[in-house]
Amino acid sequence: MGFLGASGHSPGRIAPIRSHFRARAGLTLARMCERYVLPGQSDAEREFVPAHCWWKFSPSFNVAFSQYVPAIRLHDGHSEGVMMRWGLIPSWAEHAPTTDDGARFAAIEDLGRSTELRGPWLNSQRCILPAAGFYAWQLTQAKYRQPFFIRLIDRGVFGIGAVWDRWAGDEDDVIESCTIVTVPANPLIAGINNTETRMPAILRRRDYEAWLRGTPVRAKAALQPYPQEWMQAHAVSPRVNLPKHNDATLIQPLS
Repeated sequence: MGFLGASGHSPGRIAPIRSHFRARAGLTLARMCERYVLPGQSDAEREFVPAHCWWKFSPSFNVAFSQYVPAIRLHDGHSEGVMMRWGLIPSWAEHAPTTDDGARFAAIEDLGRSTELRGPWLNSQRCILPAAGFYAWQLTQAKYRQPFFIRLIDRGVFGIGAVWDRWAGDEDDVIESCTIVTVPANPLIAGINNTETRMPAILRRRDYEAWLRGTPVRAKAALQPYPQEWMQAHAVSPRVNLPKHNDATLIQPLS
């Protein structure tokens, strides 16, 4: 999903992933989906039909790392909608996390292999993040990072594969957090996100159950680059580079 410019009106640098958890885990580079668009709660519930809804959220046009986001997961065999922090904090972390801590992304190649992801993967701690679109940044010949908004043609609301974990501190503080799974980009996304060719693991409707309830082998098989012919992309304003900007104009095409 892209790269974060340093300001709302200049190309800036790629924002680093600053997480001591991620750095020592040695994960595969998987920065994609720095920002995404969140649908309304009623639209998400119509798409995923969770058995229990503990979440409460409103549409957002600029979801950013460390914010709490809605997620669908299983509990006692039933699906439930909950809120989780975006940025995975492993259960074994020794100290309370800061706003910069946590793994934003998990490459499919690292599921079950990395220190951070092995426990959640083996324990089937998989979830689905509702989305209405996401952003990607293209490095132009002028070294400017042009943001693009990307959506699906066939669905207004879709699910992104993610894994989650639960961290508990000494003061009974509990943080449930998640990280977005990424896969190799399809040609459309690779042409836009041309410095790190990854894309979020967008799930087909038929694969929701496999991702949540299937064996690790079946779940991983559900993660495929989404077909480019079912996606649309257009350039948008660099206002999206700043999280404080959050309105419908962010996804409008540049005139």
